[in-house]
Amino acid sequence: MSLEKWVSALLLLQLLCFSCGSCGKVLVWPMEYSHWINLKSILDELVQRGHEVTVLNPSATVFVDPGNSSGFHTEVFPVETTQEDLASIFENLITLWSYEFPKLSALEYGAALQKQLFEYSSFIKQQCKSAVLNKDLMKTLKKAKYEVVLADAFYPCGELIAEILGIPFIYSLRLTVGNTLEKYCGGLSLPPSYVPVPMTTLTDKMTFMERVKNMLFFIYFDFWFQNFDMKDWDWFYSDVLGKPTTLCETMGKADMWLIRTYWDFEFPRPYLPNFEFVGGLHCKPANPLPEEMEKFVQSSGEHGIVVFSLGSMLKNLPEEKGNLIAAALAQIPQKVLWRYQGKKPDTLGPNTRTYDWIPQNDLLGHPKTKAFITHGGTNGIYEAIYHGVPMIGVPMFGDQPDNIAHMKAKGAAVEVDFHTMTTADMLNALKTVINNPSYKENAMRLSRIHHDQPMKPLDRAVFWIEFVMRHKGAKHLRPASHDLTWYQYYSLDVIGFLLACVATVVFIVIKCCLFCCGKLGRKGKKQKKE
Repeated sequence: MSLEKWVSALLLLQLLCFSCGSCGKVLVWPMEYSHWINLKSILDELVQRGHEVTVLNPSATVFVDPGNSSGFHTEVFPVETTQEDLASIFENLITLWSYEFPKLSALEYGAALQKQLFEYSSFIKQQCKSAVLNKDLMKTLKKAKYEVVLADAFYPCGELIAEILGIPFIYSLRLTVGNTLEKYCGGLSLPPSYVPVPMTTLTDKMTFMERVKNMLFFIYFDFWFQNFDMKDWDWFYSDVLGKPTTLCETMGKADMWLIRTYWDFEFPRPYLPNFEFVGGLHCKPANPLPEEMEKFVQSSGEHGIVVFSLGSMLKNLPEEKGNLIAAALAQIPQKVLWRYQGKKPDTLGPNTRTYDWIPQNDLLGHPKTKAFITHGGTNGIYEAIYHGVPMIGVPMFGDQPDNIAHMKAKGAAVEVDFHTMTTADMLNALKTVINNPSYKENAMRLSRIHHDQPMKPLDRAVFWIEFVMRHKGAKHLRPASHDLTWYQYYSLDVIGFLLACVATVVFIVIKCCLFCCGKLGRKGKKQKKE
């Protein structure tokens, strides 16, 4: 490289460092699947801005590939779990949640879900122990002098590592079960009168009976959270830190919560200064399609295309479901590009092509795309919002039913029940979304809202990470509610004091009245005797 190029490179590096205040060191505690896909967008941008990023990587992973680091470093630590075991844990949870849980009664569903989440929690705990009890690893991390930890609140341990290292930490999060962590650990106010509890598929416009349902779920998840294996986590955190503490208390020290939604998706509700909405941060303009795929898309003529994907976590469909969906797709004039890894359905029409993988964002951004059939994952929904594409939702598990409920309420989607759908149901949903212009209009309205922001979501996420590094935290944004007991938070001590004051005054007034009445009575009797 010539001297001139070296000088240019150094000037560019200085410019990058100056633009972010100073190039910092970020430590990451990641999660798998779509969580990692979203988080990786932030990491790539941090690297582009000159920051040094290190991902704490267990020896067994599914998505977090150390060989595809895109410029950031990986610190691998050994775990007992094999990659096969890890994949099995996730696949078992997804399969049960998608196919078995919907067959259960409400009580059976709650018990089965709690059992699976207990097993998931036990797995995370093992991963966490493998990291924080690894003395060599902790010594290496302390020596590196990181400035901030970036973690996923759905995958505890990042906050414990930050506490050990004595540095601030930031969460990247969609939501937790029942919003329990955001509420109890983050201090977020979620009034059940108009804020729907996750997993209820309700909106902010509720009838009386829907508010009853919402309140029951609100109470259930509160009870569920208190009976989750918190004591084990609390004991573990206290033992590692050498002082009495709890998981929730440690999580409550988060400087920022980067929530992966925005007002184009959310219903209006209160939030705190240290909660920032960064939904759609992974979205970007469409790139040209591969030549063969572009030819197929162009062959659709004026009818256009339908993009179909059920995400990265659900790989295969039951043969019966695959056939009935394929039969519906065969009856529409549009060409269909379907991400499907199982056996090709017998009813597959000539207008439909299946692929092991599709460039989903590029297809959704193509001018010929008329509709998107989706399972309702947040990443996919945001790509559809970004490009203004109406949706047919086929939710399977987790937050997907709620995500589709949000899109239905905003007029940008139609839902099809995966477990009861027929070929006619899917066909009618497709015709409705493609032929009724209101769905496209509403999708474009959401797209305009998404794009009309003072700062792009990715830039906002990176800004707050850099902000925390520059100021060594953001405690000035943290609400005082974290320092209150539960009875102080609900002002029960104040209410009790005021009630005691009122009772005292009433007691004194009554006593005075009785005393006066008694005195007047005695005086009256005395006068009668005279």
